[in-house]
Amino acid sequence: MARSLFEIDGARLQLAGHETFPLRYGWLKKSYDAVADSLKEEGDNGLNVFADESAIARFGVGRNMALSMRHWALATGILSLDESHYSRTPKMILGELGEFLFGRGRDVHLEHPASLWLIHWRLASAPGRAGAWHWAFNEFNEPSFDRDLMAQRLARRCRELHEAGRLDRPASQVSLKRDVECLVRTYHAAAATGRRAPEDSIESPLAELGLIQRASFGESFRFRRGAKPSLPDEVFLFALVEFWRARYPGRKSFSVDFLTYERGSPGQVFLLDEDSVAERLARMESLTGTDLTWDESSGMRQLYAPRLDAIRVYERLDALYARDMRLAA
Repeated sequence: MARSLFEIDGARLQLAGHETFPLRYGWLKKSYDAVADSLKEEGDNGLNVFADESAIARFGVGRNMALSMRHWALATGILSLDESHYSRTPKMILGELGEFLFGRGRDVHLEHPASLWLIHWRLASAPGRAGAWHWAFNEFNEPSFDRDLMAQRLARRCRELHEAGRLDRPASQVSLKRDVECLVRTYHAAAATGRRAPEDSIESPLAELGLIQRASFGESFRFRRGAKPSLPDEVFLFALVEFWRARYPGRKSFSVDFLTYERGSPGQVFLLDEDSVAERLARMESLTGTDLTWDESSGMRQLYAPRLDAIRVYERLDALYARDMRLAA
């Protein structure tokens, strides 16, 4: 049975933080730029960017939306909080993914599909600030669902984690329903319910990935597992290497089945089927210059990593964006 990432490495389930607003176009870039500018000021730790009185004017949104922007920037790794014991006070810092996309200008408008897949990966691959997102893509296994069913299953998981000491206090039904509503709206543009202001129906960029679709009946949805033509091999490699290094650094090989269904694996987070994972793994050898090798001679279909530490995932991403920019020119 696949192991839950909530039950290892001291992980905890974190809920809410998004203030009921799904991620929106432009928010991550604005958040990155605002913190980058703040950190240029001597002695500024960047913590007040989203919370001080000027935040509303800075971002052109209300206070709750400004806090939601902060949440999404941290949850996706565009920004990070340095809370090391070497520092007397926490400090907002620029995340490596944020520096790649926005600091180096690789995709400031999130126009490349790779950028959206990278953001989804950071939200759902490991427990973090978007705990319900990780749970939904890795532990919620219903073939179809509505919001009530998802909220019920999430509530049950929260009770289990609370009893195990991995959730500080019992989750409220209101909080759970808000998380479920926000999650579905993150991946499905037409999923908003109730009476909302027109701006609340603005599509989340992650809806473009098509990971959650309407089912054929009522208010039900389903996760769309299968081939993902818009997912570049370079992003699959990025996810694979992160997963391998973080979860199984001493392991030398993986099977197709493991990388398809293990919680936190690329196949599970990207909702790929076994054949799609196998096809991508077979291409990793040429993509990495044999730092990864593929073998199906024994019928086992295994990926090996003779030089896992040698793979520079951001260099592979850089080459992808540079190539596609040339093709688009």
